[in-house]
Amino acid sequence: MGANAASHQPLPSKGGEKHSINNFLRDTHMKVAIVGAAGRMGGRLIQAVLEADGLELSGATERPGHPKLGEDAGQVAGVGALGVTITEDLAAVMDEADVLIDFTFPEVTLANLKVCAAKGKMLVSGSTGFTPEQKQSVAEYADQIPIVLAPNMSIGVNACFKLLKETAKILGDDFDVEIVELHHNKKKDSPSGTAVRMGEVVAETLGRDYNKVANFHREGMCGERTKEEIGMQTVRGGDIVGEHTVYFIGMGERIEISHRAMSRDMFARGAARACRWLEGKEAGLYDMQDVLGLN
Repeated sequence: MGANAASHQPLPSKGGEKHSINNFLRDTHMKVAIVGAAGRMGGRLIQAVLEADGLELSGATERPGHPKLGEDAGQVAGVGALGVTITEDLAAVMDEADVLIDFTFPEVTLANLKVCAAKGKMLVSGSTGFTPEQKQSVAEYADQIPIVLAPNMSIGVNACFKLLKETAKILGDDFDVEIVELHHNKKKDSPSGTAVRMGEVVAETLGRDYNKVANFHREGMCGERTKEEIGMQTVRGGDIVGEHTVYFIGMGERIEISHRAMSRDMFARGAARACRWLEGKEAGLYDMQDVLGLN
């Protein structure tokens, strides 16, 4: 199952009752904790939570030894003091929170999921780069708690996912498909989770196995392009927030579906929206297509 190919149907519980998330909603505001609160994305998430109706920042964490530990999360994010201290103790933070926002890495996300599941708390994650085994572990945690897992929480990108499905359905096998993505030089995974999901959407619509048809490398006398393959090309440089273009290339015509991110704010706003959407949901694995009502 792809990282963003989540089923919106609640998964069955394994030998225990599902947590009633509503028991943890103590007032009209959902209490939100943020992992990596001192980072670039963490600051944007803090601001998005503050701007969103019905959300309240209740906790903020950073890795052990981080220089910002002990400081006020709002001061670090540049939004003024909030009375929320950055700590490394996620378990203590989740005692006071209803939902955790996690934009980290698969290994960290799984460790955070373990804490959330133990405490019956919800999780919204934009982490990418999961292996099939790690995706299965996420699905198993979703037996216990509601999880929104999406490689890209931008509303625009998720609209692109919908457009790609419809376009591939119309064009069928007569058009070659190539995907090009660009990101900043600090990004660690390649291709991006968004590009992978775009490839998965097209492959699924065309009845292909993405893991078998994705082509990540062409060099030298590599032979003619096969009809089924989906080219995946990666560019890294500077401070590019994120750009993705899917090319449907036919004989004498070409269709391009592109998305360009100008800032990280849209990812943060999408995560805040996902938090509100999760209120009252049963345990299960969801994605932004569910949040936006596009499934």
